[in-house]
Amino acid sequence: MNPLKKIYCRTFQTGLKIALPFLPYRKPKIVGSVKALPEIIQKKKCISVLIITDAGIRSLGLTRRLEKALENAGLPFCIYDKTVANPTTDNVDEAVELYRENGCDCIIGFGGGSSMDCAKAAGARIAKPRQSLAKMKGILKVHKRLPLLMAVPTTAGTGSETTLAAVITDAQTRYKYAINDFPLIPRYAVLDPKVTLSLPPFITATTGMDALTHAVEAYIGNSTTYGTRQDALLAVKLIFENIDTAYGNGSDIDARRNMLHASFYAGCAFTKSYVGYVHAIAHSLGGEYNVPHGLANAVILPMLLEAYGKKIHKKLARLAVAAGLAQEDTPCDEAAGLFIQAVKDMKKRFGIGDQIPEIQETDIPKLAHYADKEANPLYPVPVLMDASELESFYHRLMEEPDAVSKDESDNEIEEIGKGGPEDDRTGN
Repeated sequence: MNPLKKIYCRTFQTGLKIALPFLPYRKPKIVGSVKALPEIIQKKKCISVLIITDAGIRSLGLTRRLEKALENAGLPFCIYDKTVANPTTDNVDEAVELYRENGCDCIIGFGGGSSMDCAKAAGARIAKPRQSLAKMKGILKVHKRLPLLMAVPTTAGTGSETTLAAVITDAQTRYKYAINDFPLIPRYAVLDPKVTLSLPPFITATTGMDALTHAVEAYIGNSTTYGTRQDALLAVKLIFENIDTAYGNGSDIDARRNMLHASFYAGCAFTKSYVGYVHAIAHSLGGEYNVPHGLANAVILPMLLEAYGKKIHKKLARLAVAAGLAQEDTPCDEAAGLFIQAVKDMKKRFGIGDQIPEIQETDIPKLAHYADKEANPLYPVPVLMDASELESFYHRLMEEPDAVSKDESDNEIEEIGKGGPEDDRTGN
């Protein structure tokens, strides 16, 4: 990156960091079960609910407990279940139309990052009916209060239930962009482990590593606070303690609950401290090829950690201690190496490879441009890179996968109907 652009990026990031204490960040209130939502809705004097989810989630029956709770409380509701992986502007428009047709005044995003991002974007369009999503792209362009928004994550990874971001793909151009503003933070996050019990092992793994990526990128960035560092460390600790159990025994309710809380804390960390080039690259791949966000993050994470080099070794050493991989007195370089190797080993255990075979070489300049545009100057990454430098990572990701059957992973992804950030991510 040329020196002038570096100065611009770092100046922008420093300004945001200085402003952090004065910005209206908030954490959603945690609810332990979907059965508690009708009482909350009634207390907020809402009378009709729109549930935004996807076909896979609904076909698995994951919304039934919520539907029954709403029926028992006499609350009318309708369901939009056409959200796709990497939700599009068309999805948002269809959900908004259903909301208006049924006189709704409350939204529940139920599912992975895609459903929650679609719910946030729909809320933004309802709050600002005369403004397109494209004009809300970027930072602090929503302004207005959304209808009551609640999020029920069915995967422990995106963290979208905590974040101020909605990542949307333009249905015509396939350009993927983020809308970032404080009204998008859900009022309530429902961390109900029962809705995650049917999550297949491969999706458990990739969404769990999505949460890990959120925590790591937030922690190694240059705009951390005491609170975001603590949230990131707690998330890493919970993930390393529980992800293998959740992967191997999906019915373990405690492991599922702990992974949901890990995702929540990782989401809180990156909401304030942002992510980095792992996410920027992953978002470009999701927008162009519909590569699931969690899978892309998992594949890319160790590659970027190695590329940052010694600049992040002290921070990786602290993460290694939190993960139980090193002692406080372990030399930083050694502890950092242990952490990166542990991430690689985790990928191997879960059958996650090192390549994204969908990438076409002719697309790389465009993909790198998208990643550059997303990350710079917003993301306070430890080492700055421009589009030309980012291109090398896409080339490294091009080879045929060597550790996972694409057909098998795609089948599981379609089964659960999981997509998006987000998220990251998410989301973010």
